[in-house]
Amino acid sequence: MRQTDSVSTAKQKTNKVLALYHKTRRYPFGQKLFSIMVSRMAPYFGTIKPLITELRLNHCACLIKKRHAVHNHIKTVHVIAICNGLEMAMGVMAEASIPTNLRWIPKGMSLDYTAKAGSDILCIAEVTPEQWTPGDMLVPVRAYDTEGVVVVKGHIKLWISEKPQKIV
Repeated sequence: MRQTDSVSTAKQKTNKVLALYHKTRRYPFGQKLFSIMVSRMAPYFGTIKPLITELRLNHCACLIKKRHAVHNHIKTVHVIAICNGLEMAMGVMAEASIPTNLRWIPKGMSLDYTAKAGSDILCIAEVTPEQWTPGDMLVPVRAYDTEGVVVVKGHIKLWISEKPQKIV
């Protein structure tokens, strides 16, 4: 193995978020437990009662159940609740996937509302490994209804930077 291969492999080792997800999945209601834990770290996410249904390197899916608390005036899922779900999917994906020498911070969100959200909503954030480089990074995000119709699509812009070197 070349030295650069071992460096890139080391940077993509399973981190704490991904390890916690795999550990909690072994238990009954493990996905719910993991989702509650994430919501406690970022309490605003708890307002949509999210459920992380899938997490792997560079991919996260988050389910929002259609219920009264996330309805708008026409009894569909409010787009701001969907934005919250998309941001959670992106954030969990980023924390589980970013190489260890990098850090991220959100810079903005650009979304199109493409259809009414009249059912449960699945929010997905997914990137490719090559996207993890310093600078602006656009994370494609999509929200689907239970029929597979895209109800919201767009991207969340992240600023990716090198972590400061630790002085030993």
